Amino acid sequence: MATFSSVLFLAALVGILAAAEAPAPDELVLNPDFRNKGDGDLPANWTPWSPVWRQASCTVRGTPQGLLIEAPGRPFAVGGVTQEVRGIRGGQAYAIEAACELRNIPSPRQSVLVRLTWMAKKEAIHPAGELVRGPLADGKFQDVFVAPKEADGARLSLEVRWPQGGSVLWKRVSVRPTEPPAPRKVKIGTVYLRPKNGTPERNLALFCEQVEAAGKLGLDIVCLPEAITLVSTPKSVAEVAEPIPGPSTKALGAIAARHRLWVVAGLMERDGDTLYNTAVLLDRKGQLAGTYRKVHLPREEWQKGVTPGTEYPVFQTDFGTVAIQICYDWFFPEAAEAFALKGAEILFAPTWGTTFPDAEGRVEGENVFRVRARDNGLYLVPSVYDGSSMVIDPMGRILASNKGKEGVFWCEVDLSVREPLWWVGHWRSIGPRDRMPTTYGPLLVSPP
Repeated sequence: MATFSSVLFLAALVGILAAAEAPAPDELVLNPDFRNKGDGDLPANWTPWSPVWRQASCTVRGTPQGLLIEAPGRPFAVGGVTQEVRGIRGGQAYAIEAACELRNIPSPRQSVLVRLTWMAKKEAIHPAGELVRGPLADGKFQDVFVAPKEADGARLSLEVRWPQGGSVLWKRVSVRPTEPPAPRKVKIGTVYLRPKNGTPERNLALFCEQVEAAGKLGLDIVCLPEAITLVSTPKSVAEVAEPIPGPSTKALGAIAARHRLWVVAGLMERDGDTLYNTAVLLDRKGQLAGTYRKVHLPREEWQKGVTPGTEYPVFQTDFGTVAIQICYDWFFPEAAEAFALKGAEILFAPTWGTTFPDAEGRVEGENVFRVRARDNGLYLVPSVYDGSSMVIDPMGRILASNKGKEGVFWCEVDLSVREPLWWVGHWRSIGPRDRMPTTYGPLLVSPP
């Protein structure tokens, strides 16, 4: 016979186990860990969805370990489950988390999605919803969204598409109120200045003055044009080329350190017996934080012996991830896409050539830069000698432009903002997932 103390112990143990299984008090998802009555049963509070063409459906079933979605023999099947989330308040921030086990999924970001669609009076506010960041290598998703003011509910969708013979075991998902994400505001500047009758020394001094002006404006980062010690001088590429770090980075870095701002500048680099067209990134201490060597070279450069770069690096700053391309690179959409796929949020573009608006029906540099920004969902910042130096947002809008004047032109942006395209959604979240790189073989072949 059990003693009174043992009964109390068992009761306490049951209470602890029940508390461990129960969702947190502020959890808005019902049955967040997919408990079900028996193997094969669909977990309570979850509704399956399938494509209109049922032959392309995944199998969705409950297991003791969680919700299993698979499609043996149908590599391009799709399917998942949804739940209407109640208790949403407009203007409130919500943390969304999910965990799953990925089993032989070749492309997790393409195949496994968590979508939150805000609702108002039972209608979707935006048809694409918001894609939660993930999955990471451990199968976890994590993000924070602020509900639109008109939202009174949300639809949570766990989606699997094209598992390619693999399967996904969903283990837990959560939607909870939280603090809104901190804004990531950055003051971005670009320079428009074309020296006249220049020398390398005078040019450098003029561009140092522009960095000084950017510092006095309190900017976080400023972009200078391409080959600043060569333009408008009688010198050759070889005569102005210098090691990096070298005299120019030292002069620019001293001003960057004094004003605590980042600087992007185009220089001609000599590395041993090799010449490159290079852009440098200097940090707030004036130190060299990174270099990019121009990959795409026009005839004016390769005929002079300049060697092309071979990499598309991105750089971490204290406000976000940045990258740099140089002039002729903008003719090739693959370059900007490579930077974006590596996580670049701002792409700086020291440029010798033009960003003129359209003329006589011809698509000119201004439109191409705007399209590159829109294509890849990033800010694009050209600094040029002809046309306009600009700051362009991820929607392709021009936020700042010199419009024929010389000097520093800037704007403040918030990198935490995710603005959706009409109908399509937030392109930076969606575009990389919807790419079909296995079909892009022709892009990797040199011309015959």
